[in-house]
Amino acid sequence: MKKIISGLLLFSAITAFAQEAIKFEELPFKDLIAKAKKEKKIVFLDAYASWCGPCKMMERNVFTQKSVGDYFNANFVNARFDMEKGEGRDIAAKYGVRSYPTYLFLNGDGELVSQNFGYMEESMFLTMAQDVNSPNNKKGSLKERFAKGEKDPDFLINIMKLNSSSDFNFAKQASERYFENKKATEEFSKDDVGLLLFFLKSTEDKNYKVFTDRKAEIIKFLPEETYKEFDNQIKLGKIMEQSIDQQNKKINDDYFMKNAEPLVGKHDAELKLNQIKLGYYEQNSNFPEYEKAALAYYRNSEAFEPNELLKAAWVFAEHVKTPSSLKKAAEWAEKSVMRGESSENTYILAKLYFLTGNKEMAKTYAEMSKNMATQAQKDSTLADELLKQIK
Repeated sequence: MKKIISGLLLFSAITAFAQEAIKFEELPFKDLIAKAKKEKKIVFLDAYASWCGPCKMMERNVFTQKSVGDYFNANFVNARFDMEKGEGRDIAAKYGVRSYPTYLFLNGDGELVSQNFGYMEESMFLTMAQDVNSPNNKKGSLKERFAKGEKDPDFLINIMKLNSSSDFNFAKQASERYFENKKATEEFSKDDVGLLLFFLKSTEDKNYKVFTDRKAEIIKFLPEETYKEFDNQIKLGKIMEQSIDQQNKKINDDYFMKNAEPLVGKHDAELKLNQIKLGYYEQNSNFPEYEKAALAYYRNSEAFEPNELLKAAWVFAEHVKTPSSLKKAAEWAEKSVMRGESSENTYILAKLYFLTGNKEMAKTYAEMSKNMATQAQKDSTLADELLKQIK
């Protein structure tokens, strides 16, 4: 009888404990959003990873507190997703989740209304939730409110901060409205300068006029030389745009150099031109031009990070046939392997050795790549196929 009573008491304690904690819904993501819209609530989403220590501490020390459970259960639709599994991967990509724990607060349209990070004590976590649960965040879709012309500075700053990685164009539009409505008599803050520069990408952007008109205020927070360099980079972007022959998918080197050299000097203009060529010709699968640009840009390979060189080596291994170029690419791959061996860089080096006729070294590194992939439970198909070709 005592055992039965003891068991009942334990069950009661567990039940009470469970009722005190945050109640997380086990629903598909779209259903959570629909439920929030129907109930006119905000979704609280705990974005975690299984290996994350602070995530486990939040789960054990904070989510279980009665004050936290009471507030979150009454005011939010609560959910948890492992960002490295199932729907969590899509959620992480959509909302730019890169650290754990991340706390996403979403409205009934699936839009971010707040995003916070890291371990928090109970009081701080509750204060954050109370701020998020303000009537202002329940007015409806951020995009609908923006479309209706809302100009509140805090509202616009919130859009910028929340959407800078997940919806850059929307955030950029908010930045333009923010600065358009910032009166000349209102002095720039350091944060204002940061927001202005972050979203300024072209001389044709609305905010470029703000950038030039309010130079005196901006250089209070950064050296004038840095201002000038930033301005030059924006102007270079426009020159690059005008240098591209879209019909023939080629870059007009002469036009670029003629207009870029007066801004940044011959050396920097040539570097910038080759950077542009690498991205453009790879994107358009023009590998003969990519080959020439890479050989010019990486001429002094000691000045570059091995992983950057490895990327170019991979493109060469897949698309370039010139023996001398392949030997140069093998040198780039060697630098990456010397920094630290992985199944990826040893495979690329093996393939380049094979393409340059060094079958013995190709076999050694292909076997190394296969073994490393197997030990790490990664796919070794490419190494297997290369070994078949070598034999």
